Order: sequence, then C-alpha cells, then structure tokens
Amino acid sequence: MTDSAQFLDTARRVIATEARALDQLESSLGEEFNAAIEIMLSATGRVIISGMGKSGHIARKIAATLASTGTPAHFVHPAEASHGDLGMMAQGDVALVLSNSGETPELADVIAYTRRFNIPMIGIASRPESTLIKQSDVGLILPRVDEACGTGVVPTSSTTMTLALGDALAVALMEHRKFTPEHFREFHPGGKLGAQLSRVQDLMHKGDALPVVPFDTPMSDVLLEISRKGFGVVGVTDADGTLQGIITDGDLRRHMEGLLDLSAEEVMTKSPTTITPESLAEEAVAVMNSRKITCLFVIDAEGPAIPKGLLHIHDCLRVGLG
Repeated sequence: MTDSAQFLDTARRVIATEARALDQLESSLGEEFNAAIEIMLSATGRVIISGMGKSGHIARKIAATLASTGTPAHFVHPAEASHGDLGMMAQGDVALVLSNSGETPELADVIAYTRRFNIPMIGIASRPESTLIKQSDVGLILPRVDEACGTGVVPTSSTTMTLALGDALAVALMEHRKFTPEHFREFHPGGKLGAQLSRVQDLMHKGDALPVVPFDTPMSDVLLEISRKGFGVVGVTDADGTLQGIITDGDLRRHMEGLLDLSAEEVMTKSPTTITPESLAEEAVAVMNSRKITCLFVIDAEGPAIPKGLLHIHDCLRVGLG
C-alpha cells in the first residue's frame, strides 16, 4: 500500500470515528439541554464562555457563533481571568465553561467566582463526577468516546462534540428568537457573507441617477439620457409615472433605420423584467444571469410599477457577488 493510500485510510477512519461520536452525543441529549437554554435565555447580560487549551479554541468559536446569531457572548481566557479578567463577568451574566476532564486547574478561579457571585454556570465535560459538573447549575455531559487519534490523548472526537454542542445551543437560541437573515446581516456587513445578504435597495441607484424618460420622448433625447446616466439603458414611463418598457442597446440596433424619427414608446421593449427593493441582491444576480441582462429596474411588489431604482450587474460584482 502506498503512503497516499494510507493517508486516505487514516482520514476516513478519523472522520468515521468523529461521526460516531456525534451520533452518541445526539442520543445522549436530554432535559439538561433544555435547562441550559432556559438559563441562557433568562440572562440579562452576556454569555461568558471559558475553556483552556483546545477547549479554549472551541470556546472562542462558540462565543463568536452566539454573538453573531443574537446572543451577546464573550470569551474569557481562564488564565487571564485569574489576573483581572474575572471583572468581565457580572451578575446578570451566565457562564458556559468547557473542560473535557472537568478538572482543568486553570478553571478553578472562574468556577469559584461564579459560585461566589451567584452567576449561573453551565458546565460541559465528559465526567459527571468532575468538579466542573458538580459545581455547575446545569451540567451537559459529553459521552465517553474514542478520540480519533488512536492513542486516546489528542483532543479530536471530544472537541468535535463540544463544538457541535455549542452550535446546537446557538441554533436553539437563534430559532427561539426568530433570528432572520436580515438580523444576521447586521452582524456580518462585510465580506462575501455580507454581500450575499445585501438587499437590492442597499445597492440600487435612485433619485437623479435613475435613467427614465416619458413614453413620448423623442429618441434623440433618449440617447442623451442613456449617455448622461451611463447605464446603457433607460426606462420608459407613462403619464402616471409607471414603468411601461425599457430601451437597451439591443433595441437601438433593431431600430437603427430611422431611429431619430421615433419616440421612446415605439422603440422600447414592453414589460421588462423587474425586481423588488426587498429582494436579496444574490437573487437579482441570478435573475440577470438567467435572462442574460445587465440591469433590473426596481419596483415595489404591490401598487403601481413606479421605478424606485436601478440595479446594475456591476453594482453586485463590486460587493463580491456574481
């Protein structure tokens, strides 16, 4: 067997071992999980999460997931806590403390502080008889499983279970609070994720930048409007200001002969594809790609089709979509 084949076998063994651990974790959940959720929901402050070593790395991720899904949370390093950072915890907070063994010595001051100041504590560990679980108001017990390393000493299956349990807590809280994609975007305004959650109304051009002309506008003036606004397109409206059609480069080519003798109404393509201001920008990109167009006029979903804005594919590309 080649080394590369051995590597692949190892990878599959590790993943299978951790998958079995997650199955056991799922089966082990009980009323203690509900109790932990109730404690976190009742907190008037933040969820303070602490752990040492690999558990500390998992704790940081859980804190970030909670904070980004509507549950104020903060990671406190247990060693730093012993040198002043215990002041980051206060009454009204709830502590979530992680330790596979439940006997991590660096957590002693964190545990003692929560007991002294009546800060509710949720412990996550694999030993029900451990100090952490015994001192906790609610103990979430990780099932005893094989670590995926084969030696039993490298945190692998145990940290995966802890991470999944943190995700389960975050999602349960998120669903209870009816956390929406719009809420999520408020915590993720930048990067690819922020772009995917952008609304059309966040990116569209409006006001004086909007290229629109009345239906009886001479094509000489239409050409000036197209050139002036720079989108290569113009919307055509009726006397009430509702969108009746659109004129693109393709329409100009089709009517090249005698173009300047025509009006906007005679050249326009009727019933253009539109989108609503509340639609996700990612949806707008999908529409433009499927119809092979570069612009969408924006109108309200209900009421008269009065143009509210214009979204160009370049606006979407600029924020990372497309």
